[in-house]
Amino acid sequence: MSEQETGTPNQAPVVSQAWARIERARHPQRPYPMDFIERIFSDFSEIHGDRAYGDDEAVACGMARLGDDEVMVIANRKGGSTKDRVRRNFGMPHPEGYRKALRCMRIAEKFKRPVISLIDLPGAYPGLGAEERGQAEAIARNIFEMAKLRVPTISVICGEGGSGGALALAVADRVLILENALYFVITPESCAAIMWRDASHKQEAAEAMRISAPEVAKLGCVDEIIGEPPGGIHTDHDAGTGILGRALRKHLAELKAAPIDELVAARQRKFRNIAQFYTET
Repeated sequence: MSEQETGTPNQAPVVSQAWARIERARHPQRPYPMDFIERIFSDFSEIHGDRAYGDDEAVACGMARLGDDEVMVIANRKGGSTKDRVRRNFGMPHPEGYRKALRCMRIAEKFKRPVISLIDLPGAYPGLGAEERGQAEAIARNIFEMAKLRVPTISVICGEGGSGGALALAVADRVLILENALYFVITPESCAAIMWRDASHKQEAAEAMRISAPEVAKLGCVDEIIGEPPGGIHTDHDAGTGILGRALRKHLAELKAAPIDELVAARQRKFRNIAQFYTET
């Protein structure tokens, strides 16, 4: 373990500002997506199964109400106890989870209901069975279909938004991120293991990757940062979910007022322009 991370024997470990944000995003008392559904939405009625293989317990989808609006809510489940976490793959979806989400998006489109997704996952489940059942295709299909979905869409990065696993639920008209949440293509530990061949360089990787809410907002990957109570949302669940609930209602009202053709065109234009750069000779 590096001296940067541990300090000297007589000193407390030195924690970088970037790593402090990661610790807040992963705090065990931080509310999970299902906690937000329970506190912000009402009349949640879950829909099960992808009608092709099975029902992925890492993904929850269902009809609900946000104030007076009927919506479709999609979220990943992490589980509270160790047993639940193992059963739900620590919140990492299988391909049938993404296909269930896509099935519910199409139901929402049929009944003209906006889609709201809540995301807190380090990535899609990388197991052999998931790959055999078409994990990459399921992610790609969701990205393709979400880009042209003809209803208003909002995605919220609540904790960790990892790689294509998160993007498959986040191609939305408005992508919101909580103040202490993260949006990344790979975890800092995995990045350090690749770049330095030593996961103890995770703090250096976190600094270099620019994955915090303010940094991804500057890159144009998200549309708004949602504030948290002082110290993080884990310190006051009621206040934090109240802030997020008000933001969701505001954005949904704005999106519903826009013609759907304009929404779809703007959504596609936004994602095509992310990360573009030009050079002159």
